[in-house]
Amino acid sequence: MFRLSQFMRMLTAPASAQPTKNPPPPGGGPVVIWNLVRRCNLSCLHCYSFSADHDFPGELSTAEAFRVLDDLKAAGVSVLILSGGEPLMRPDLFDITRRAKALGFYVGLSSNGTLIDRTRVAAIAAAGYDYVGVSLDGLAPTHDRFRRRAGAFDEALQGIRLCRDAGLRVGLRLTLTEQTAADLPALLALMAEERIDKFYLSHLNYAGRGNAHRRMDAMKETTRVAMGRLFETALADARAGRPREIVTGNNDADGAFLLMWAAERFPDRRAALERRLVRWGGNASGVGIANIDTQGDVHPDTMWGHHTLGNIRARRFADIWNDRSDPILAGLKQRPRPVGGRCAGCRFLAICNGNTRVRAEKLTGDPWAEDPGCYLTAAEIGTPAG
Repeated sequence: MFRLSQFMRMLTAPASAQPTKNPPPPGGGPVVIWNLVRRCNLSCLHCYSFSADHDFPGELSTAEAFRVLDDLKAAGVSVLILSGGEPLMRPDLFDITRRAKALGFYVGLSSNGTLIDRTRVAAIAAAGYDYVGVSLDGLAPTHDRFRRRAGAFDEALQGIRLCRDAGLRVGLRLTLTEQTAADLPALLALMAEERIDKFYLSHLNYAGRGNAHRRMDAMKETTRVAMGRLFETALADARAGRPREIVTGNNDADGAFLLMWAAERFPDRRAALERRLVRWGGNASGVGIANIDTQGDVHPDTMWGHHTLGNIRARRFADIWNDRSDPILAGLKQRPRPVGGRCAGCRFLAICNGNTRVRAEKLTGDPWAEDPGCYLTAAEIGTPAG
């Protein structure tokens, strides 16, 4: 995750923020995104998990989930993001959450928001989530089209408002595509109007239905325009002292693009920013980010669902995560990664860490090929045009 607001605060007031490297967090283990259930009441066009509104066999039981929590704690994991499908469709969600909080985990909830009513928000607040993230694809017409259900936007916005009014830290998430990019300004305005704590822009990654619909991926100029808008919004926030957070994910070229942007506006702070960006380190799949799916399979992150490292029913998480006999995991943990194409000669490799490997693998069959989602030009990255 690229914590844009933290870097912007450093540019405007260097002593006020100290951006740190991506996970692993203080506990020593990766952030774990845990897909507790595959069932979902929606069937979104860009869903990475091919979820649907019916039960799927073989999912971890409550007792198994409790054992996973103990295992993750022993492995030094301190941050859990509970996801799905729609996690609120899992009957024992709050039991798992309470157990996780009792063990000292930071626990986030990733939801589509449509099931958050007054009864559920009371249970969500009582469970003690540290953060609730809700996905919006734009205003109502765009969102409902992507979610494939009329009224989904209004339901999600009501869920966001209920969480906010219950005192929960809540954020919006937008997956950037050519079709959703036009609604970005409206969503940023909505964030301000609704007093929302966080905005997360996720670049499209080629997994699940997101791979089937990758033709929707935002064109490179559209991505640059969107990132420029986020930069200006975060800059205004930093100068005004607003504490809200803007972050991005799934395209680590964002760090290099910020460095080029800052070189024009804050030339005296470029060198310090570059040092911090190198320390941040770019893509963390297989290093600072892990995924556990509903069947207990462990993956390098949520977008690597087609590549399994092991199953926690059979092996301890730490043993799976530290086993470099898997060539994908070994390559992801390597620094620098064994990337090819224009990524190999990119002057920003130490910042982005080769960007998102799953896009390269999905498009070429080679996980170490250049990332087709990089939106920087050959001249900008210092490689020959090709």
